[in-house]
Amino acid sequence: MRPADGGHVVVVGGGICGLAAAHRLVRTGARVTLLEGSDQLGGLGTFFAWRDRWVERFYHCVMPTDDHLLDLLDELGLRDSVTWRPTRMGMVVDGRAFPFNTARDLLGFTPLGVLDRLRFGAVSVLLRRLGRGKDLDGTRTEDWLRGLYGDRVWELLLAPLFGAKFGARFGDVPALYLWQRLGREGAVSVRGYPEGGYRAVIDALRASIEAGGGVVRLGAPVRRMGVTDGRVRIVLDGGESVTADHVVSTLPLPSLRQLADEDLAARLPDVRLPYQGVVNALFFLRRPLSGHYWTPVVRSGTEFDGLIQMTPLAGVERYDGRHLVYAMRYTDRESALFQEDDAAIAARWTSQLLALHPSVCREDVEDVRVFKAPFVEPVYPLGYLAQRPPVVVAGTPLLLATTAHVYPDVTSWNSSAGLARRVAEKLAGAPQPVPG
Repeated sequence: MRPADGGHVVVVGGGICGLAAAHRLVRTGARVTLLEGSDQLGGLGTFFAWRDRWVERFYHCVMPTDDHLLDLLDELGLRDSVTWRPTRMGMVVDGRAFPFNTARDLLGFTPLGVLDRLRFGAVSVLLRRLGRGKDLDGTRTEDWLRGLYGDRVWELLLAPLFGAKFGARFGDVPALYLWQRLGREGAVSVRGYPEGGYRAVIDALRASIEAGGGVVRLGAPVRRMGVTDGRVRIVLDGGESVTADHVVSTLPLPSLRQLADEDLAARLPDVRLPYQGVVNALFFLRRPLSGHYWTPVVRSGTEFDGLIQMTPLAGVERYDGRHLVYAMRYTDRESALFQEDDAAIAARWTSQLLALHPSVCREDVEDVRVFKAPFVEPVYPLGYLAQRPPVVVAGTPLLLATTAHVYPDVTSWNSSAGLARRVAEKLAGAPQPVPG
């Protein structure tokens, strides 16, 4: 990358994309200030103190195909800190638990009839190949999958399974998103987890930014943003004003629109994606559940629709000998569940988890924490490749690096790291405000 011209670049948002962008920008010689509105860096990678440990509020893992993230970890000297372990998948359907990894597992998966099991296995093996050369961006997921797997597999398994991610709108999401996801994940898969957890990655990114002369400010929420005479003026809490030659905003587009002044708001891309948020409950258990890392939960009397068991991936030592389980439900941020009191969710989901796993009793549940995030997954419309906004807001020195820009890649730390590199390279190659 070409060195920047020494102008002041402000990065708004201290999640992984903002941190990675700031890290890359200081390496070009740019003078960088990163503004994070909360008291902690990391975005969905934030953590909380539990006993004398730090635990992520939301689950994460590294996949062997995460080239952008692995390159970033390499730059930070952390690539070799990732421990790789084989993980397995389970499935709970109608209250019954099944392993879901091998051909033998599929043959024993009785929620589907024998012919449907055989069809499911054959299509799943060929699915990536069957999608090549097709306009999956313009094809509804439901139409593609129902046509390949058949009505019964779609209605009994796939619709509730994938609908957990996008709600009732999943069938309308472009099939390209699912096709890309299948390229990253698998039922039997090796996954990685960094030594020291994701806090170690966040701390290393901050250290890199500051070592390069950058400034990282916490508790600095942006209240207003506008462009005057080719520079961006940002107003923080208390009326403090910060001026920048360029700004990289990682805020979700709905949030950015709310704080942009009238002129800047009119220049923002007219892409208005609905977003799914997530409700996450963390259970600290004295005994393990099934030993499967990832278990979708379908039609089983629970509000949560998936379980992530961290023991197969990260062990128990970092959790003081306890088994950490994440239960999640993706939902709109205006939903009753998202608005509900955390304690009520914790109590109700504990009862549901115990009913689902009779081998675990209430005394085995040592602690439960609930966390929520309002903007996790954009719900993309058909043909979004042509609608995806550019990273540069024309006629301004503002660049965008949001989840609206990573499609068709899966929303993840990997795609965020790749987007951060793309934005940093774009900025390094355009040291002057981009003309409209």
